Amino acid sequence: MRPRLVDWSLFMIVTLATLSGFGSFLIGQPSGGWFFALHGIIGLALVLLVFWKVRRIWPRLVQPTRWERSTLVSMVALGAVLLVLASGLLWTSWQWPATFPNGLYWHIVFGILLAIALVLHLGLRFKPLRWGDVQGRRPVLYLLGALCTGGALWWAQQALNHRLALPGTQRRFTGSRNAGSDFPVTNWMFDPVPVIDSAAWRLRIYGAVAQESTFSYDELTHYSQDQLSATLDCTSGWYTTQQWQGVSVARLLDEAQPSAGATVVSFQSSTGYRWSLPLEEARHALVALHVADAPLTAGHGAPARLVAPGRRGFQWVKWLTAIEVRTTPDHGQWAVIFTSGFGG
Repeated sequence: MRPRLVDWSLFMIVTLATLSGFGSFLIGQPSGGWFFALHGIIGLALVLLVFWKVRRIWPRLVQPTRWERSTLVSMVALGAVLLVLASGLLWTSWQWPATFPNGLYWHIVFGILLAIALVLHLGLRFKPLRWGDVQGRRPVLYLLGALCTGGALWWAQQALNHRLALPGTQRRFTGSRNAGSDFPVTNWMFDPVPVIDSAAWRLRIYGAVAQESTFSYDELTHYSQDQLSATLDCTSGWYTTQQWQGVSVARLLDEAQPSAGATVVSFQSSTGYRWSLPLEEARHALVALHVADAPLTAGHGAPARLVAPGRRGFQWVKWLTAIEVRTTPDHGQWAVIFTSGFGG
């Protein structure tokens, strides 16, 4: 495989692996399990490409007199690739390490390091592809060979997991391990755990509705209580299936009477964080006050949190203070995930 084609193939595969990795955070339904498999196959395709790359640059690596500015970046990138592969295999086979910072956390950290190192290397040794680098069938066959190698390695790992009954066989399709009933407290990005007085707390329903309203904690607890069994699957690598109790969002929306043009419901936290769901999906969600017949703790979102079946944990907004019914999508929520907690 021609040197420039190897370099650009590495860049493409790392880019796809990074995008698919972060994209998997948005998938909470088992029907999306194929996406996680695709991420694994793309990542393992690096094995063959890295072998080709190292074989070509090894003579320069073992001779410090031939090092250039980009050599150190190359070595960091190589180390990051090995750590990404090792952490991914350890997590999906042995679910190790299980305590925070767990294997999935380190896999993400090493993946980000790899992406940064690759971009720096590209800037230092930028060489555009030439027609001769991609001409003919061989470049396509080489790339397909790398992807097929990734697929074969992924299949072999899954088969080995089942053959040896490794802990990885018990993970959810997302890769998350079962945290049981005593599930951990994790917060999104920079969100702190706020101390909220339930007696003073209020939940406001507003926006594109005929009847805006505000509920106290006591009013919600005396509402007709609904129960919902749902799986909280955190992007930090654990999941738990619990029985949640509270008031269904459908009841609150029926009372508020969304306008004819309403399409989206935004759930807002005291930290400034927020996330939205399509109106019809929101009707199947729950404003939870209790979990497993016990009041929510502060770390788990007290006084009230969103329970959104089929969504990942970071979309289950904690410390709810407002529900806004909207006629337009809330694109600003994508920026808030990086700023919440500072002014909330």
